[in-house]
Amino acid sequence: MGLLRSGFEAYGVTFWNMLKPAPRRGRRLRLAALCLAAVSLTGCASLLGGGDKPIPTFDLSAPTGFTAPRGGTGQLVVATPTALAVLDTEKILVQPAPGQISYLGSAQWSDRLPALFQARLLETFENASRARSVARPGERIVADYLLLTDIRMFGLEAGASPQAVVDVSAKVVNDRTGRILAAQVFTARVPAAGTKGPEVALALDQAADTVFTDLVKWAARF
Repeated sequence: MGLLRSGFEAYGVTFWNMLKPAPRRGRRLRLAALCLAAVSLTGCASLLGGGDKPIPTFDLSAPTGFTAPRGGTGQLVVATPTALAVLDTEKILVQPAPGQISYLGSAQWSDRLPALFQARLLETFENASRARSVARPGERIVADYLLLTDIRMFGLEAGASPQAVVDVSAKVVNDRTGRILAAQVFTARVPAAGTKGPEVALALDQAADTVFTDLVKWAARF
């Protein structure tokens, strides 16, 4: 109450004076003072422990326990994936019905999806013993090939049988000529145990693992 009282007194009134009649100033001044009291009380409630609860945050894993075939000896740069605005976010996408888009209110990714996808894809290359032949853009590597990916779907298809869907288009481009050497679409679907944050994140992580593994095995031949 000391904080409230000092706040009111800073405006030249006290809480008790606000409740007393003000014969010559009229009702507008009393109403303004009472509004100030309400705002101050709301601020104090926030300081005393109010506010929103933190949203549970989830990460993607990088597959391990496999080896990508060694093909060419060129240097491959993995570009940041492109994605529509609905996917370029930390929010976890849900499709309640075809053509409808929503997000989970009780879960989020640890980073914006394209950045998180790129980080785990690079880690998958490294786990497949390809660490010496891949890099990020800007790492002062003279690239022979560029891996371009586009995240077309990365979310939950809700319904009677909810399932996680990861759909990614990939292209390998000759960095010197700009010529597309190979292109392929990678898709994985995994049933989700439910529509809550942990269940959806787990199913999407499993679907992403399949896409990461298939994509690395495909791109490692360059």
